[in-house]
Amino acid sequence: MALTRIGIVGSGIMASGVAEVAAAHGHEVVLRSRSQSTVEGMLAGLEKSLAKQVEKGKRTADERDGILGKIRATSDFDALADADLVIESVVEDLAVKKHLFSELDRVCGDATILATNTSTLPVVELAMETGRPEKVCGIHFFNPAPVMPLVEIVRPLTASDETVAAALAFAEACGKEPVEVQDRAGFVVNALLFPYLNNAVRMLEQGVATKEGIDAAMKGGCGFPMGPFALLDLVGLDTSLAILDALYAEFRDPNFAPVPLLRRMVTAEKLGRKSGEGFYSYR
Repeated sequence: MALTRIGIVGSGIMASGVAEVAAAHGHEVVLRSRSQSTVEGMLAGLEKSLAKQVEKGKRTADERDGILGKIRATSDFDALADADLVIESVVEDLAVKKHLFSELDRVCGDATILATNTSTLPVVELAMETGRPEKVCGIHFFNPAPVMPLVEIVRPLTASDETVAAALAFAEACGKEPVEVQDRAGFVVNALLFPYLNNAVRMLEQGVATKEGIDAAMKGGCGFPMGPFALLDLVGLDTSLAILDALYAEFRDPNFAPVPLLRRMVTAEKLGRKSGEGFYSYR
């Protein structure tokens, strides 16, 4: 199945990043957000991002114009009706996503594949909200989507071979390196990454070293491009907490139980780059 018309649902950096990737590789994209103000904000953000790429010589002006020309941003849910593939990238809340998949099932044509960009939540629960569970899978891009090469293709128990094959082909057509994974919390990357991030916060809470020292140690000693606290700020502390909660709910492994300091920082709305302050200040 050739997936040429792509619908993307969301209003954040992941939704706009996936839209940019898909459009840059020749797909027609409908980017749907909840309100006209968020639609305009996303388009402005895309234009700014692409303008910076042109300034840095990463894209030509013609390439920028071509990408923008392939993206139609709208607040109209029915605009997704004739998409070959719809990828949702909304808040990591199972109830919100379930409702969205029910609505997508109602609006989209019978042949449309519905996918989630969730990093942790069970895909099968979203599939069972639809009348087409065999056509639901996970297509998990990583942030920033235009840069990161990996895409996890998540196969729930209900997905058909044809659906998974189409999702893999779509990721490859977007210039990505897809890895097929089973539908379990955290998939591959987050199931391995977040115990490490959580234990870094535990070390800080216990006074083993400063956040700067821990970040420097992991960069200098392990060759990581970014330390755990800088990475937590990039991901978002609220997103990180939600991922850890989901991992702990499924596995009950103490390594997945969020460290109290992380939960307190989220309560204090110190969410990282998105709020201007997390473990580091971005103001």
